[in-house]
Amino acid sequence: MNINATLLGEFIALFALIMGAVCYYLGRRKTQTPILAGLLGVVLSIIPPFGLVYLVVLVLKKDVGSTSAAVSG
Repeated sequence: MNINATLLGEFIALFALIMGAVCYYLGRRKTQTPILAGLLGVVLSIIPPFGLVYLVVLVLKKDVGSTSAAVSG
């Protein structure tokens, strides 16, 4: 079975863009720097298993609480 390098490259590029968007969305809730989280998701998605591990780490991370919820004591 032959692997077409162009198709593989397109898959990796599309996967990286999707992972970047998902990591940015999760980064808005889970980190103080969502742009950095999205960028790191794109870079790590060049090697898809690393991107998936990073996504799992973001999903399992606790949400950053808002200041009004932390003060409501």
